[in-house]
Amino acid sequence: MNKILFFCMIMSGATIMVGETAASQQQNTTKIPVILDTDIGDDIDDTWALGFLLRSPELDVKLVVGDQGNAEYRAKLIARFLQTAKRTDIPVGVGMDFNRQDGGRQAEWVKDYNLSDYPGVVYQDGVQAIIDTIMNAKERITLIAIGPLPNIAEALKREPKIAQKADFVGMHGSVRLGYGGNQQISAEYNVRAAVEACQKVFTAAWPITITPLDTCGLVVLKGERYKKMKDSDDPIAKAVIENYRIWLASDEKMDPNMADKNSSTLFDTVAVYLAFAQDFTKMEELGIHVTDDGYTKIDSAAKTMKVATEWKDMDAFEDLLVSRLTNSQ
Repeated sequence: MNKILFFCMIMSGATIMVGETAASQQQNTTKIPVILDTDIGDDIDDTWALGFLLRSPELDVKLVVGDQGNAEYRAKLIARFLQTAKRTDIPVGVGMDFNRQDGGRQAEWVKDYNLSDYPGVVYQDGVQAIIDTIMNAKERITLIAIGPLPNIAEALKREPKIAQKADFVGMHGSVRLGYGGNQQISAEYNVRAAVEACQKVFTAAWPITITPLDTCGLVVLKGERYKKMKDSDDPIAKAVIENYRIWLASDEKMDPNMADKNSSTLFDTVAVYLAFAQDFTKMEELGIHVTDDGYTKIDSAAKTMKVATEWKDMDAFEDLLVSRLTNSQ
């Protein structure tokens, strides 16, 4: 480098910017391959999480699979959302029909959509697609699970070796805080909906990272952050808000006007974040035991995992979430 130019860069602080740019470029070229397993179509937070996942440059999405019943409904939601986001390069997996129920709170969004309309690949056996994607990968896969775990338990049953080739990141449990920051822990839904499956997954050989209610249960967008999201013309942001309105309208107990004020609790978005960074959360190494009634209790004799137990900077996380979903970063 020319010495005069180098001196000017030092005086102007440009050497810092050069370093930052180089680091950013290096980070962006080293993507983490991930699979998303989701019960999208129940709580709306899965839809927010899928949008956040697609807008996270650190992650290379290899497959998205619906979990826990209503298999075709979930697959249609995934497929239409990916098509809206112009990400039909990502395969869709049809999951198991465990705990099947009729209908779904976002069914209106896909009432005229057929899974055969998806231009990309659709795997009718989503569990086998998870296994094949992990076993055939040249790198370690990060499996992000944001729903109950029947698919993952079945995948482990069919091929236990997936636990040697993947890392598990999940939105599961309640360690010291319950729903809404309650001081009493809760039997968190993703665990209690399929307890045996969670027990199998939480004792498998892979490294585990989870966000329990202690952190993910506190994320609600309000004020200017939510307004930025609600008013965005970005196609992903618009699809999220459109689904949010449909989701609210599908339950007469919900206030449909909430979609103009704030988000619901965005539990699952935190699991996506933990797949690529942990700077905003306090992480603890804890033994976690899944009880037969669906609680996740600290137990020194249980398998140790990384647990996001507190926020260091939830504001920074929410800013990141909004900036990515609105494509304004």
